Amino acid sequence: MRLHLAPDLHADDINRQYQEIRAVTASGPNSIALLSAQEIASAVQRRTLSAVKVFEATVERIERHNGQLNAIVRFDPEVGRSQAREADARATAGEKLPLLGVPFTVKDSLWVRGSLATQGSKLFENFIAPQDSLAVARLRSAGAVYIGATNCPEFAAKGVTENLLYGVTRNPWRTQDGKCCTTGGSSGGSASAVAAGFGSFSLGTDAGGSIRRPAAHCGIVGFKPSHGLVPDPHGFTDASMGLSVVGPMARTAGDIALILRCIMGYDARDPQSILLPEHMTALDVMRPPSTGLRIAFSRDLGCGFSCDPDVMCAVESAVAMLRQRGFQVESTDPHWPAITATYEELACEEAGLASLYGDAWRAGSPKMDVTIGQLIDTGIRRSGVEIAQAMLRRRPIHESLARFFDEVDLLICPTAPVTAWPLDENLPQTIGGKPAGFRGHAAFTPLFNICGVPACSVPVGFVRGLPVGLQIIGPRFSDERVLQMARFIEQLLPQPSCPLASPGIFIDKTDRRDEI
Repeated sequence: MRLHLAPDLHADDINRQYQEIRAVTASGPNSIALLSAQEIASAVQRRTLSAVKVFEATVERIERHNGQLNAIVRFDPEVGRSQAREADARATAGEKLPLLGVPFTVKDSLWVRGSLATQGSKLFENFIAPQDSLAVARLRSAGAVYIGATNCPEFAAKGVTENLLYGVTRNPWRTQDGKCCTTGGSSGGSASAVAAGFGSFSLGTDAGGSIRRPAAHCGIVGFKPSHGLVPDPHGFTDASMGLSVVGPMARTAGDIALILRCIMGYDARDPQSILLPEHMTALDVMRPPSTGLRIAFSRDLGCGFSCDPDVMCAVESAVAMLRQRGFQVESTDPHWPAITATYEELACEEAGLASLYGDAWRAGSPKMDVTIGQLIDTGIRRSGVEIAQAMLRRRPIHESLARFFDEVDLLICPTAPVTAWPLDENLPQTIGGKPAGFRGHAAFTPLFNICGVPACSVPVGFVRGLPVGLQIIGPRFSDERVLQMARFIEQLLPQPSCPLASPGIFIDKTDRRDEI
């Protein structure tokens, strides 16, 4: 049986074919590895499934497919196997832990105690993390089983996932003519791993869309929490000067909420950390969102951002389904200050990179990516006044979105204006028929880092055989509301479990062609 998703299918046809693909992929020998975190933790605690069995199924997938994807760059099965045995022992002892036995990966820009942590840079190829990043430690305490580190561009500072240390990461999804595609960046290794079934979830970081855009390109859910919810007091220094947050990537919004409950919470060692608002302690995403929500849909965020027409069509189809189900969705844009159109979002990161790694670059280190070196050169040339202006201009942008959220409860827009592009193209050349520029592919995400608000990418379909993501944004600390809507939308358009059956989104049960 061969299934194919055409770009012009009616929504009901898409739903039907998604369900057929889900049935095909879930029936394979590695279906255990594709279970959700919620399903695994519940089964391990009830002792109807062992954590070791889940881990071995995951190892089998990694060993079979990671050589093609290069999503995971460090992986020691014995370490994870020991943790899985411990999880089974804790289940036998009657411990109730929210992530007991659930396998996960960690972006290489975060720390795992006693393991290499490189940020995708040869400058750190021998660095051993002295302790866990706090989110990693909290996941371990919740019973999760660490698998390995996922690839990222050098210093997590590029929109594609490649580096001189580990090479390029590939997207599990291919074009309809079989071309390998990028995952985007910088959490591209994590997105590829989750989409491929290399663990139930991954931890990423997001300073301008680095969780959300790779999630959109790989057909999974990626969530940037409200700033301050997930503390990160120890690890590599944030070159973006306060914009980066740690967040989860998973195959369902329900899993995102489960993970977020485990990693959020005040820590005095992080100056940006806040005490949890009382309404956020439960994070009940199983409750459907109210049809009384005031929802804004913006095609260009009021900034004139370009988007490929077929990508916009997929997003508009999801918006139409919300309207059909009784939601009031108004086409309107945020009202940004005039400075927004000319705001240089990379100015602070360029200066941060120059401060942290400029000496190594200027010394002529052959260990550094030339593109990163160009960002450093620009940062070196920037004056203190320019950096101060970039920092000061964040406030009116933040204030303008806060005022917009006095009028609406949620904002919906594309996550990325393009699908994943072929690996042989450095970046998209055009978007919506216009020159893309260096950051056109990333236009729809960075403003929400500046504003510190929650934002989630959820899959809403395919165009040209590749996934499309819709971005849901809410006011700060409305993370529960954002995730409720994400879960509602994914229920409207259930996603295939895994794209590894053969090139693109074709599934064939007759010839077992399940290599990429």
